[in-house]
Amino acid sequence: MDSVAEYLSLDEPDRSNHLWKYTPWRWVHPTGDITSIPNDIESPRLRLIDLDGGEASEGIRLEEGVTSASVLPESDVVTSSFLRAASASSQWTLHVEPNFSSQHPVVLDIDVGDSTSVLHLALDVGHLSELELITRVSGSGQWFGFLRTGEIGEGSILNDVVVCLQDGGTLLRVDSIAVGKDAQVRAGTVSSGSERTKADLRYRMGGSGSTLRVIGSVLSSDSMHLDHHVEIHHDAPETFSRLTWHSACGGRSRTVGTGMLRIADGSRGADASQLFHNLLLSKDAEADSIPELEVLENEVVGCGHGTANGPIDKDQLFYLETKGFDRSDARGSLIAAFLNSTLSEMGSETLHRWLVELLEAELESLDPWQ
Repeated sequence: MDSVAEYLSLDEPDRSNHLWKYTPWRWVHPTGDITSIPNDIESPRLRLIDLDGGEASEGIRLEEGVTSASVLPESDVVTSSFLRAASASSQWTLHVEPNFSSQHPVVLDIDVGDSTSVLHLALDVGHLSELELITRVSGSGQWFGFLRTGEIGEGSILNDVVVCLQDGGTLLRVDSIAVGKDAQVRAGTVSSGSERTKADLRYRMGGSGSTLRVIGSVLSSDSMHLDHHVEIHHDAPETFSRLTWHSACGGRSRTVGTGMLRIADGSRGADASQLFHNLLLSKDAEADSIPELEVLENEVVGCGHGTANGPIDKDQLFYLETKGFDRSDARGSLIAAFLNSTLSEMGSETLHRWLVELLEAELESLDPWQ
């Protein structure tokens, strides 16, 4: 069955599933008519550069088209089939040659423009490669659908950071990524800007010895609604994962973080945990976190989860004020420190400096505590 027929054969997803509990499918469909797939969705503009704006190194390139549109069997069929159908004429593959190594972060700029657009990006990361990849999404479009599929090759070391900086609008993002044997992956998400986000991020660790860290740094204000769902599937022995997610919520905004760690039978020696922290910046802000575990293997190193919500610490605020900070600067510093604790885990010192500058600019442009 092709993706169009598959999507049109499906019923509206049930909100009893925590993937859809807080953000119904019709809220993030580009038209709200969930019985249709619009055929006038445009393609965003892509540019592959290094961090200082020059040409990307040899060994990494963008090619139009996707040789395999497959997604993980664990992926949500509604969003994956819809995005595969909608992106039939907007497909690209990011090829990373085996043994590729870059000294500087590589930036994939995605400009969604001012219209409704969609992109299917396939990641083809060759074995034993090493790089930092920043995928930067920007523009003023009212809706952007972003499907990422692919595989991280055996023994690769990848820092993969997606930065979502849309000027309003809705972002529907689906990741469906397989992590190869002995690969080391840091998958970071930095989100602030879109009025509404629904992200469904799924990773399958199908090779023994693989390591995955999924890290989130989310800033919301005004009436934003930012919903991120993360699933990590341990399907091989001696696999290691950590999910760490920080959200700072201000205004009348709402953030949602849901996580599922699944350890399959036979994944001996697996080690997995997840932790959600939410910083509430105003009395009207909301933050919801749902960590879940499904463990089918007895011989595991450890499995754990936790969540915590709270306001800015008044003692810390008072301390900064005694050191000469005015109240606004003191609050901004505490928000920055909270979000920086996850930004600092996303990669190298060069990448971290770039992310901190980005965070400072976002805090200046938003007023999250009002």
